[in-house]
Amino acid sequence: MKITIVGGGPGGLYLSILMKRQDPSHEVTVYERNPAGATYGWGVTYWAGLLDKLRAGDPESADAIVAASVTWTDGVAIVRDQRTVHRGDAGFGIGRRRMLALLADRARELGVRVAYEHPVSGPDAPELAGSDLVVAADGVNSALREAHSDRFGAEVTSGRNHYVWLGTTKVFDSFSFAFKETAHGWIWCYAYGFSGEQSTCVVECGPDAWTGLGLDRMNEADSLRLLEKLFADLLDGEPLIGRGEQAGTAAPAQWLTFRTLTNRTWHHGNLVLLGDAAHTTHYSIGAGTTLALEDALALAAALRDPSTPLDAALTAYGRRRRSELVSAQSAARYSARWYENLPRYMRLEPARMFALLGQRHSPLLPHIPPQLYYRLDRTAERLEALRRLKRWLGPRLARAAHRP
Repeated sequence: MKITIVGGGPGGLYLSILMKRQDPSHEVTVYERNPAGATYGWGVTYWAGLLDKLRAGDPESADAIVAASVTWTDGVAIVRDQRTVHRGDAGFGIGRRRMLALLADRARELGVRVAYEHPVSGPDAPELAGSDLVVAADGVNSALREAHSDRFGAEVTSGRNHYVWLGTTKVFDSFSFAFKETAHGWIWCYAYGFSGEQSTCVVECGPDAWTGLGLDRMNEADSLRLLEKLFADLLDGEPLIGRGEQAGTAAPAQWLTFRTLTNRTWHHGNLVLLGDAAHTTHYSIGAGTTLALEDALALAAALRDPSTPLDAALTAYGRRRRSELVSAQSAARYSARWYENLPRYMRLEPARMFALLGQRHSPLLPHIPPQLYYRLDRTAERLEALRRLKRWLGPRLARAAHRP
């Protein structure tokens, strides 16, 4: 097959590796519009469950990713000025730029052509001529998807809160949160390490705090200085770094509202969607990169048998992944809603608030007063009958909440 992948993110590069491993005679090209090494974001997170899948797909790239990652087990939260710690499962962080370089190196080693600074304008671009399969891995603003938007049935909903991706030279050895109350409302930060030199910080707040603090009007440098003051106890005096500072240029602050994207179908003819071009899930569940890599694994699996007609393979891929994503998309919706209703939980003492932060994916939580939910949850840990009731009620409330 002649396979053309538009977008050199983790999902697109990993798919190119898998397809070359399945059949070295495939002609695979990845087109990336940005220069090599130019990427948004700082570090990405993943959990141990992904590693088994990556090792099954390509042990060499999996081992390289693990070797370049940092790990943590604890969660730390600073609420106002009080610090609390929760033990948890092992998590991993790796610099996005580092991950992309490792995947690109592995792809080229297998014979994939990776072309940087090479945008593909649309479905009629000459780069796509003669392709048996075209993979749109070009992100949430996918030009290839938008050219056939009526076929894919894309739907986008925007969140209420504002957020910004930042870096810092403070190296965190745990996944850390800080919640600060201001005269205009709450503002908070998620922070995690991804190397021995830097960490990622995602700062989020509601619209009242965003405008009340003046963040809607500040340039990047001024907003960074304000955020450094607000989160001084989290950062231990280390600076925050924005996109402009990272690139050495003056730039406006990159505040965004999260857009959740879904598509009714994932392929049209020989064009198929992958990663953020197909779906997005709120960053607070830390699953974006994992889901893109799992898309690549599922698409490669669907294409493994050359006797399967392409349309049937792509249909099976889309059906499988939409089904598998239901749980993650539900968790992401409830997680985003938890943060949008943050004041509801901030009346709890910090340790209890942090416990409910870990329960934010629950469809029960929005319907039960937080103090009562906390007590029920602690009791359910000891009583099997209550655990069964919680498992039985949760999916029913979730379906009722999304019923037209």
